[in-house]
Amino acid sequence: MSAPESTTASHQNYRRSLGTISLTAVGLGSIIGSGWLFGAERAARLAGPASIVAWVIGAVVALTIALTYSELGSMFPKAGGMVRYGQYSHGSLAGYLAAWANWIAIVSVIPGEATASVQYMSSWHFGWAQGLFDGEELTITGVALASVLLVGYFLLNWFAITLFAKTNTAITVFKVVVPALTAGSLLLAHFDTAHFQDHGGFAPNGWSAVFTAVAVSGIVWAFNGFQSPLNLAGEARNPGRSLPKAVIGSILIALVIYVALQVAFLGAVPTADLANGWSGLGYTSPLADLSIAWGLNWLALLLYADAFVSPSGTGMIYAATTSRMIHGVQENGHLPAVFGRVDRKTGIPRPALLLNLLIAFLFLAVFRGWGSLAEIVSVATVISYITGPVAVMALRRLAPDLPRPVKLRAMPVIAPVAMVFGSLVLYWARWPLTGKVILLMAAGLPIWAWYELRRPWAELKPHLLAGVWVIAYLFVMAGVSWAGGTEFGGRGYLAPGWDLLTVAVIALAFYRWGVRSAWQNPSLAQVRQELTAPAEVAGAGAAGDDAQRPAGEPEAARV
Repeated sequence: MSAPESTTASHQNYRRSLGTISLTAVGLGSIIGSGWLFGAERAARLAGPASIVAWVIGAVVALTIALTYSELGSMFPKAGGMVRYGQYSHGSLAGYLAAWANWIAIVSVIPGEATASVQYMSSWHFGWAQGLFDGEELTITGVALASVLLVGYFLLNWFAITLFAKTNTAITVFKVVVPALTAGSLLLAHFDTAHFQDHGGFAPNGWSAVFTAVAVSGIVWAFNGFQSPLNLAGEARNPGRSLPKAVIGSILIALVIYVALQVAFLGAVPTADLANGWSGLGYTSPLADLSIAWGLNWLALLLYADAFVSPSGTGMIYAATTSRMIHGVQENGHLPAVFGRVDRKTGIPRPALLLNLLIAFLFLAVFRGWGSLAEIVSVATVISYITGPVAVMALRRLAPDLPRPVKLRAMPVIAPVAMVFGSLVLYWARWPLTGKVILLMAAGLPIWAWYELRRPWAELKPHLLAGVWVIAYLFVMAGVSWAGGTEFGGRGYLAPGWDLLTVAVIALAFYRWGVRSAWQNPSLAQVRQELTAPAEVAGAGAAGDDAQRPAGEPEAARV
């Protein structure tokens, strides 16, 4: 089944103006958002000083999964890439479920960033500001102010991708400097080494709490930003070179910053605030509150300012990337054609931007606290990751002829390890949260049914057979989470240690099933034709890219 001419033309309307530095800024700007403002405290409440280890584990998980997506992103440098790969390898059912999970995970970050800004603002010493947050969630006034921020994010994306790139790079520089300055200043102001041994020891709540911190304290939320460059692949000048550098570089840079912040936070907490242990912490504006406690009023003011800049920068990026994801979902055949339109003059998918704005408003109305949104986003993110490791190896089997600007020899090992890591993080999120988010994933199936059940059975059957492993995986993981260890919210039917082994075995079994169930579906045939077509077929847009493409760069890097 070939794409309509209007859809092909819409891809040519994107401007290939983003280089390695811009894409790295996109990834780093996505990772360093509200997570750095709240993540250190939430991780410390769960894991104590061992929260440092939680950030390292989160980065390793993200990096492993990102390596699989880097190969896919360089193979298929198209807008909204993260919602396409499952469709290329397994057809409509698996592709839709992966796209739905990924979109839910990303679009809900946007109101989360606005919520973070307003929540930090509520600690200002003004009466009107203190009425924005009631300790658990935003008030009506707080929601109204967060809504204004949402509109601002989308307006910044409404005009042109070049404006977005210039604005985001400047914001990202600020977002890197301020966290680094915060960590250094707190380390110099006060650092109590006794905190790493007293109050229950290094891991006061056990190592299960460390694993749970990876899943729900904002760590997965933060590192999920690695996929933003992949979703903007359609606007990259040289995707084969710049995408892997941007993805891996942004994760590693962010890890250094987050670990430094976590160490500084742990050492700077006043001893009196630990009277009830690490779990008794309850700051409204964690880093700003510590700055004030140690007389760093200038730093507190800087943090209050950055509470707008960092989340707003991330919200702006995610507004851009989710609109490209909507374009990808539409091209997969699961949204009306209007959401695939890209403005010829600006290269902006404006109908998709408007749809995401409406959905962001809906999430803001339902989930008014940063913590509740962080939990939902984190679990949905992990669910969206499971198709990447499967798709990358399935496509090596199905389409060995397609150009791969990035191809790791170790991928046959990396991919199943990534599947195990993702499944473990999903389990660590604790029951019943895992069950609730899995139910949210199932809520998207009626949309798939509306578009796909019109097919003749002979045409629909292979899509169902190739995608049933995803549905089975979600049900099995929900069951394991329910029956698992009590330290992860389960009923205790699986003993500690054996539960983790069980999850790993299940992950490998479904990985094998998923790779074997991939098939030569129409979406793969269509993208194969696009990737292998002569350069002149791609039109004037591709010809313009040749001027900036180094000699010998693979054809796939300029689709």
